[in-house]
Amino acid sequence: MPRFGRILSAIITPFDAAGAVDYDVAQQLAKHLVSQGHEGLVVCGTTGESPTLSDEEKLGMFAAIVEAVDVPIIAGTVGYNTAHSVELTKQAAKLGVHGVLSLTPFYSRPSQAGIEAHFRAIAEATDLPQIIYDIPVRTGRKVSSDTLIRLAHEVPNIVGVKDAAADPAESARVIAATPDDFEYYSGDDKLTLPFLSVGAVGTIGVATHWTGPDHVDMFDAWERGDVAGARAANARMLESFAFETGDEAPNPIPTKAMMRTLGWQVGQCRLPVGDAPDWVESRAREVWANLEAARG
Repeated sequence: MPRFGRILSAIITPFDAAGAVDYDVAQQLAKHLVSQGHEGLVVCGTTGESPTLSDEEKLGMFAAIVEAVDVPIIAGTVGYNTAHSVELTKQAAKLGVHGVLSLTPFYSRPSQAGIEAHFRAIAEATDLPQIIYDIPVRTGRKVSSDTLIRLAHEVPNIVGVKDAAADPAESARVIAATPDDFEYYSGDDKLTLPFLSVGAVGTIGVATHWTGPDHVDMFDAWERGDVAGARAANARMLESFAFETGDEAPNPIPTKAMMRTLGWQVGQCRLPVGDAPDWVESRAREVWANLEAARG
């Protein structure tokens, strides 16, 4: 079993009718996800609307989820400000989180040297294991393969990558060039099965909020050598993967809509993402109905 498990969601942050973080619903949702096969959770990642949360709200979410479930909790403490990221990571560590998700610094568009120094500064400030989140479509910078390989070999508590760079061939090169205990996680749901084929150990997903059992089927089939079974499980999730984000309704708008469809009072997204377009709720119902039909 990987250090943080195979199947994780970057859990949404529920808001109440007044727009405040609803910690009770967050705890209930965390318990539900674990019951559906999740082996770990990422809290206050991008899907958790971390750019819109205050430090107090983030720390409240970390504490609430750590209290609610007995699985590894990875805290989204790291953003574009290195000094601030170091301080928030230190505070999160006191709450009992099991690791940190380190986002590539965004907007500033630092050089590879700056990106590497940022990740090293986080690692030096904590004993917690660190997963680097590489998502150039949001940050504007790709973490180069050479940077990842060097950090994997030289920094003991940089232990893995959440890869949303959409280049499985290059990911395969990094996996081949890093230590065996350096763990690769898919950060792009539609590429999880291809990533497994080149050595990834798990997923930190979005559609996983409602496809937990299907992911369990896919991973179990893959691990026992049942490639056809893994492909079948993946196929029934493809519509969910296509639904989870898009230009008219970017993540996490569709995820919150799906969870509302399933009876969860998670609220809308905070600005600048904002409320779901009218069509999203009806589309969520269609996607869910089709998934249930595919499950048989």
